[in-house]
Amino acid sequence: MSARGWLLFAVGASLGARAVARARQCFDYTGKLVLISGGSRGLGLVLARELAARGARLALCARDRDELARAAKELRGRCAEVHELVCDVSRRDDVQRTLRELRERAGPVDMLINNAGVIQVGPLDSQAIDDFDEALKVHFWGALHLMEGVIPEMRARRTGRIVNISSIGGRIAIPHLVPYCASKFALVGLSDGLRAELARDDVWVTTVCPGMMRTGSHVNAHFKERADRGWFSVVNSTPLISISAERAARAILAAARDGRAEAVFPYSAKLLVLARNLAPETTARIANLANRLLPRPGALEATPPRVLTALSDRAAHRNNELSRA
Repeated sequence: MSARGWLLFAVGASLGARAVARARQCFDYTGKLVLISGGSRGLGLVLARELAARGARLALCARDRDELARAAKELRGRCAEVHELVCDVSRRDDVQRTLRELRERAGPVDMLINNAGVIQVGPLDSQAIDDFDEALKVHFWGALHLMEGVIPEMRARRTGRIVNISSIGGRIAIPHLVPYCASKFALVGLSDGLRAELARDDVWVTTVCPGMMRTGSHVNAHFKERADRGWFSVVNSTPLISISAERAARAILAAARDGRAEAVFPYSAKLLVLARNLAPETTARIANLANRLLPRPGALEATPPRVLTALSDRAAHRNNELSRA
């Protein structure tokens, strides 16, 4: 065979192997038990709606019993099977108890979505060690506690999906979000490492790094300085910079269905990651400039016009975010 023939054969074999792998990895949500942490509001609730439409069985865990009850009532109105689980994912014993309870009620978990989150917004001078501790307990340890509980069964059954919702802040450090970014970077490392080790058992781990999403969660962010509320709420609501929660949920589920390693969206987030990889010094200078433009500690709060935050405010009403706010 000529060199050209061998090249064509190699390309064809590679494409064929990729197609077989994709087909093997494809995941049908119908009838599958999907556990969503932070599932009572925001992105978790939007993901639950999308999964209900795909015929999945749902298990929602969150700390607030009333929020869970409202979310479950809505989803049952969509004819979904829903299990409500009051759980603090930062506590290992609480997670273990919750998973035992779910196993007795509904059987083994087919898919885990680590979505529970907290966010502290403010300059470094206003952040305390406790803020870093809380972020790591929820984003890193909370995800690890849940994965520790479901991975053995997934491996034994040689099937499973794990989705870790990190952030663009887990790929690029963002000023005034240092505890959040540090914990999300940790989650990315954990998620990528577990994917490498679990793939041979047909357990596929997807790391999700979205940019700003219009989930309505801005109303529950912890603002260390009141002046940070304005810029954060506006950016979180701006089209092109942010993406709707519904589009985000569909992108996440498509990536998980195909067993993809990573999902980064929207395009603005992809461009940021690409720029950081290609020109780290330039992106660091841009971050320095952005930090100079953000409010200093003790700055007066400036309330933005409601029209600039309207999209996220409406999302807060839709997605069960207003009870705590």
